[in-house]
Amino acid sequence: MDPLRLRSARVHDAEGRGRAGFALFQAVRFSGPIFWITLAHDRDRLMPISLPDGVAERLHLIEARSETDLLWAIEETLRAKSVGLVIAEPEKPMSLTAGKRLQLAAEAGRTTGLLLIREGGGSNAAETRWKCDPMPGPVGSTRHRWALNKNKKGTIGTHYVSWDGAMAAFHLAPPTGERRQPEGLSR
Repeated sequence: MDPLRLRSARVHDAEGRGRAGFALFQAVRFSGPIFWITLAHDRDRLMPISLPDGVAERLHLIEARSETDLLWAIEETLRAKSVGLVIAEPEKPMSLTAGKRLQLAAEAGRTTGLLLIREGGGSNAAETRWKCDPMPGPVGSTRHRWALNKNKKGTIGTHYVSWDGAMAAFHLAPPTGERRQPEGLSR
């Protein structure tokens, strides 16, 4: 079982400084078109040249004029059956009603959604909520701490991930300073 796989036909939340990296990690792993929905006044933009292999060709960017337009675009995109993944960046906390509408749209379209939320801005309707932070590591290393803080259908826990930012392959690593040895071995 893959502990980092987002359940399909559901909407998930990711917060923290590493939430965009988590979204790109998920984008590499999903097939089909990817939609990234932001507010037009948000100046942080993806640079296609810096995206992981195979993502730029499938990526569609949508700019919404308002939070209401953003929610509408998320809902309509989630309903589209040919979409692989919908990533969106709402600015405001989401109401339970809005969150439930998005869950129903994801179920109808059999599409997965990932909302990149600000701290404490998620909906209680979210299937999972991830806290994503980059971690220091050796030069050339890309380490992440992805903590699953909410999970409606399973366990929660923290995953330390080494991911090169390009391929779907990744390594689960123990926390810094901890080394796991096979049972029966001692120092």
